[in-house]
Amino acid sequence: MYFIAVCDDDEIELDKTEKYLSGWQEKNQDCQLHIDRFTSAEKLLYMLKEKEYDPDLLFLDIYMPEKSGMDLAREVREMGSEGKIVFLTTSKEHALEAFSVDAAQYLIKPIKEQDLFRVLDRMFADREEKRKDYLLLRIEGKICRVLLSDIVYCEAQGKNQKLYLEDNAPQKLRMSMTEIYGMLAGRQEFAKVGVSYIVNLNHVDSLNAQEICLDTGKSIYLPRGAYQPLREQYFKYYCEEEEMG
Repeated sequence: MYFIAVCDDDEIELDKTEKYLSGWQEKNQDCQLHIDRFTSAEKLLYMLKEKEYDPDLLFLDIYMPEKSGMDLAREVREMGSEGKIVFLTTSKEHALEAFSVDAAQYLIKPIKEQDLFRVLDRMFADREEKRKDYLLLRIEGKICRVLLSDIVYCEAQGKNQKLYLEDNAPQKLRMSMTEIYGMLAGRQEFAKVGVSYIVNLNHVDSLNAQEICLDTGKSIYLPRGAYQPLREQYFKYYCEEEEMG
């Protein structure tokens, strides 16, 4: 599911943009969109600040009363949002300024359906490719993007699990180990160690029949029967990485 925010003080423009987005959705049913409409910058900012709303893509009109779309975009970036920003405007004069907020696209009104479709095609193709490199996890009530390369290991602790990230404190996840491992399916660098651990092989300094030593200084003792399959996966992954290099 992708969350899209459309902010424009003109209801007719909102209707048209939403219609185009829905039309693109019909042609791309494997990519689900959730569209939220906002008639002012302040309403969108309220959702971002108070409701922990973090859309993947924002369509912003530049000319709005009280606060312009450009000022809104600056605040969005200051809050740490990495959502893609597309400006919808009647003038070209802010095109260069759009680079300062890392805007992905600048479209001149009246917007044509094919232009919007082209933007969506490119953005979602890029995002799907990048999605392979991170997980979306709910941590302390927030949906967070976690880079796979930052995950060192995950430890089972009853109904909750603890995710240990590189240079970060452990994060509590309200998920089962089976669910977490399922999200990592197909990623050869993640190995299941017994029933209590999932380990990122990129962070393994050494291993023997008794334990794994990680590059963070943590040691994980191996349960009986875990060493041989782990050793095989480690060397298979290591050799494949060497061949690719």
